[in-house]
Amino acid sequence: MVVAHLLDMDGVLVRGGQAIAGSVDYVARLVAEGWPFQIFTNNSRFTPEDHAKRLRAAGFPVRPEHVYTSALATAQFVESQRPGSSAYVIGEHGLVEALRQTGCRITEFDPDFVIVGDTVSYHYEQIATGAGLVAKGAWFLATNPDATGPTERGFHPACGSVAALIEKATGRQAYFVGKPNAFMMRGALNRLRVQAGDTVMVGDRMDTDVIAGLESGLKTALVLTGVTTRADVERFPFRPDHVLERLADLRDFVTAG
Repeated sequence: MVVAHLLDMDGVLVRGGQAIAGSVDYVARLVAEGWPFQIFTNNSRFTPEDHAKRLRAAGFPVRPEHVYTSALATAQFVESQRPGSSAYVIGEHGLVEALRQTGCRITEFDPDFVIVGDTVSYHYEQIATGAGLVAKGAWFLATNPDATGPTERGFHPACGSVAALIEKATGRQAYFVGKPNAFMMRGALNRLRVQAGDTVMVGDRMDTDVIAGLESGLKTALVLTGVTTRADVERFPFRPDHVLERLADLRDFVTAG
């Protein structure tokens, strides 16, 4: 029996800033009927307030507390591992703000961490600076392993691709905090105060969304409105519980007790 939802955002709810057909009505139903849910995104560019505002502009009746991002998970990880630490950030204000709210100091002078997040305007100088700091001993984190992300112009290189540049240059591996890391999964479930077995993870990626749900004991649903095609599913040695054309089709498979 499913009573809670973790909903990926890009490719499930929206694509290129536009609502995917049926997704607004599905989320509106969750809100109206009081189902616990989190919009569970590896997109670290924006704060929960920004994400909620953008989603409301597309028609979704959501509030900031409905949004849980890899930036929030990364900030919580940093706070849990080294309270009061410092970081050099390659990313946007969503990640910077999340870190600052937990007391992390943002600096390029001898930081404890180098943290890579999402942005649509990566600068070579920042990547080179980050690589240099990692080579000197800074701990290397990244918000998510997604190699590409959808935009209005199509796909663009994302956090995982940029982290790979620094990994190649330094020989140091990044620790990815976002999906499919169980750390982020636990953070979202704790916010909802629900059990994994009572929750469905809905996403458009086999290698982050579906595997994250599978490894954390959630039900899983793959929608085909994002980066994964039905043929792509066969390349993986695991399968989601449901493969759906779009989020709206999930209503036939979930019930609340």
